[in-house]
Amino acid sequence: MSTIQEEEILRALSTVQEPDLKKDLVTLGMIEDIAVDAARNVSFTVVLTTPACPMKAQIKEACVNAVRANVPDAASVEVNMTSKVTSSCSHHGGNHHGGAHHHAEGHTCSHNQPLKEVKNIIAVASGKGGVGKSTFAVNLAVSLAQTGAKVGLIDADLYGPSIPTMFGLLDTKPELSGKNLVPLEKYGVKLMSIGFLVDPETALVWRGPMASSAIRQFINEVEWKDLDYLIFDLPPGTGDIQLTLAQTVPLGGAIIVTTPQDVALADVSKAVSMFRKLDVPLLGLVENMSYYELPDGTKDYIFGHHGGEIFARTHSLAFLGSIPIDRSVREGGDSGVPCVIAHPDSSSSQAVKRASMEVARRVSITNAELGGE
Repeated sequence: MSTIQEEEILRALSTVQEPDLKKDLVTLGMIEDIAVDAARNVSFTVVLTTPACPMKAQIKEACVNAVRANVPDAASVEVNMTSKVTSSCSHHGGNHHGGAHHHAEGHTCSHNQPLKEVKNIIAVASGKGGVGKSTFAVNLAVSLAQTGAKVGLIDADLYGPSIPTMFGLLDTKPELSGKNLVPLEKYGVKLMSIGFLVDPETALVWRGPMASSAIRQFINEVEWKDLDYLIFDLPPGTGDIQLTLAQTVPLGGAIIVTTPQDVALADVSKAVSMFRKLDVPLLGLVENMSYYELPDGTKDYIFGHHGGEIFARTHSLAFLGSIPIDRSVREGGDSGVPCVIAHPDSSSSQAVKRASMEVARRVSITNAELGGE
C-alpha cells in the first residue's frame, strides 16, 4: 500500500465547508500541521476564526468523515481544534492568504494606526439610556474572555462610568508604565474607565472636545498590547464621543442594545443611521429586558413582544438575541461580579453567552466579507 500524501488529505478536506464563511477549510487557510505516521494514522489541526465558534463539533465531525470517505488507507483520523481570531483590519490593506483568516498573526493595521495590535474593535451602543447597554458590554467582554479570547473593555461613557462598580474596582487606580497607563484586569478582561481616574463622586460636566480628547487618550495612551477584541461601552445616543471613536480607530463593528418598547426602537433608528453614515459595519441588535420568566417557566413580555427582532428584520440587521429581565443581572452589576460569573446557569447568563457567541460569529463573517477574495 502506498503512503498517504498530504495532497490527498487536503483534497478530502477541501470538501468541508465553513458554515458561516461559505468556503471550504483549505481555501480559507484553516488547515495546519498535517501529519501521517508509519501506521497511517492521520492528524491535522483546524484553526477556527474564533474560540467561540458554535459549530466546532460539527466542523470536527465533518473533517473526520471527509478523510474517512476520501482517504481509505487512513487507519485513524485525529483532529485538533484551535483558533486564531481574524482581524477586522484586514480590509485596510495587507496581504490576506485565502480570505481573512491569515490576518490573525497580528500584522493588522498600518503602523501609524492607533491600537495596531488589536484585531477587532467593537462598539456597544444604544439609542437611549437605561436599556442595560453597560451590563451587556461587561457580560459580553467576560463571556468572550471565558472562551479563551484576549479581551479589553473601555468605559467610553464618560458621563456615567459604570465599569468600576460592575467589576468591583471602585478604589483601584491604574499604574503608569512610562507615559502610558496600564489597564486594570479582572475576570480575564483588561479594563479602562474614567471612573478609575476621577473621584466617582465628582460629576463630570465636560464639553464635547474635552470628552473627545479623553477618549483619544484611552486609545493612544493606554498599554492595550495584543487583543482579539477591544470593546467600547459608548454613552447612549449619538454624539461627539461616538464620532470621535469612529474617526480615530478602524471600528470593526457596532452592536446596538435596545429594549422591546417602541420608544426605545425609535431612538435606535438614529443610532443605526449614524453608524451607517460613518461606514461602521453593524454586527447586529441585542434586545435586553425582553421578558420576565415566571416560576412555572412561562414568559411575561412586560415591555411588548419581539420589538427588537422585528426592528432588526426591517432594518436588515442581524438579531443577536433576547435577554430576559433577571434580578441576578442587576445584582451582579451592583455587587461587582458580572452575572455570567456569579450565576453562570441562570437563563439570563445563558442568553448573554449565546448572544456573545453570535457576536464573535458575526465578527468572523464580517471580516471574511470585507477581507476575503
